[in-house]
Parts: sequence; structure tokens; C-alpha cells
Amino acid sequence: MDLQAEEGEGLTTASLPVLVATAVPVERDAVARALPGAGTDASAGEIRLPGGSLCRTATGFDLLAAGVGPALAAARVAGALTAAALAGRPYGLVVSAGIGGGFQPDAPLGSLVVADAITVADLGAETADGFLPVTDLGFGTVTHHPPESVVRVVSEATGARTGTILTVSTVTGTAARATALRTRHPGALAEGMEGFGVAEAAAAHGVPVLEIRAVSNPVGPRDRAAWRIGDALAALTEGFGKLAPALESWKAHDH
Repeated sequence: MDLQAEEGEGLTTASLPVLVATAVPVERDAVARALPGAGTDASAGEIRLPGGSLCRTATGFDLLAAGVGPALAAARVAGALTAAALAGRPYGLVVSAGIGGGFQPDAPLGSLVVADAITVADLGAETADGFLPVTDLGFGTVTHHPPESVVRVVSEATGARTGTILTVSTVTGTAARATALRTRHPGALAEGMEGFGVAEAAAAHGVPVLEIRAVSNPVGPRDRAAWRIGDALAALTEGFGKLAPALESWKAHDH
């Protein structure tokens, strides 16, 4: 399917479509179930892109399974943003969405977290005095801030908790690391593996970004018996059922 073939269709009230990037297809399909016309299998009607494909819905949301980890997510989101811009259909918002770990007890299993800060937690250097973020080394960035207006609208509509969502390349698997992360980032509520990469791609294109996670497991020791992936996916679907219409009220001037 040609991106230009549907140019101008399905625009939001903000006059621009929304790109939703998840890591894997099961998360993408959980989002799709909340969107009228997307069906239960978002692989139908795919639009081919370099390295992947996206699903265009009739509601102005394009869904992309961008891959696991910040690097792959950044590359594929950047490709989708570039293709949309070249087709004359630029995005008005990019949403990094999926399931993730929650810092207990503040982000219980099955709850939603929306980021007021998207922070990469492990980009920097280990020193004898502890971890230094890349910004302390004199270059780069470690945090992107979604627009306050869209965070507020989404939080109020979905009941999501608001706080920092950390991006990690290695998922936390010990209590010691969970404590260290929370000490360095006291406002952290959840961790995932793609948000910062998605935010970097969005920033390069001048597009605002949002991250929302449904909590599937506690951040800390890897206890598979405690994971609630099915519940988290259901919470993601329910959340997007409320998020999508809420974004319709988010105006372009709020960017």
C-alpha cells in the first residue's frame, strides 16, 4: 500500500495523524483492539516501510511494531516519520506504547503509567564514584519531556499515574539495580526498552512524543510467576479506548 494513496485521510482534531510505536506485534494488536475499524489483527492492511510495516486505521492512528530496544525503535520510527513527511502526511504526535515493569508499590501490576519525562537510565559511564549520565560527560541528552498538555489530557482520561518512565537496554533483574535506579531517578514509576529511542526519533523530526506503559511485572528480581502480561495487555487496550478520544480534544496549538 502506498503512503500517498491515503494522504489526508483519518486526520485527528489536531489536523495531524498519530503514530503509535510498540515493541512487538502483540502490543500493537492490543492497541488496535481499542480503535474502531482496526480489527483484532493489526497486520491486516499493512503499509510497507523500510525494515517493517505499519497499520493505518480509519481513526487517524498509525500502528507500528518497531522492534525491541531503543536503537531499533529509533531507526524504525525515524523511517516512518520520514516516509510520512515525504508523503505530505506528517505526524502530529508519536506515542511509545506497550507493557513494562513498574516500581512497587507506586505502579501496581495492571496499572497505567504516562511519562512526564522519558529518561534513558543507562547511557553514560560507570566510574569509581558511581554512574555518570552522558550529559555529565559533556554531550548528548538523557531526557525528553512530553508536552504537559497531552500528559494531563491522557492522565485524566485514562486514570494513568504520571511520572518518569526509564528506558533501559538491559531489563532490571535484581533488587539492587532496582534500588539504584530509583535512587538516581526518584520520580521513576516504570521502565521499558524503547521510549527514549522513540523520543529521539520524534525530536529529530520536531514532533511531540508521549509514552504510556501498562505494568506487567515489578521492577526487580525476575519472577515469571509474578508477571501479569495478559492483564497488562488488557489494561493497554482499555487505556487506548479512553486515550484515543481524549487526544481528539488535544489541539495543535498545545504542541
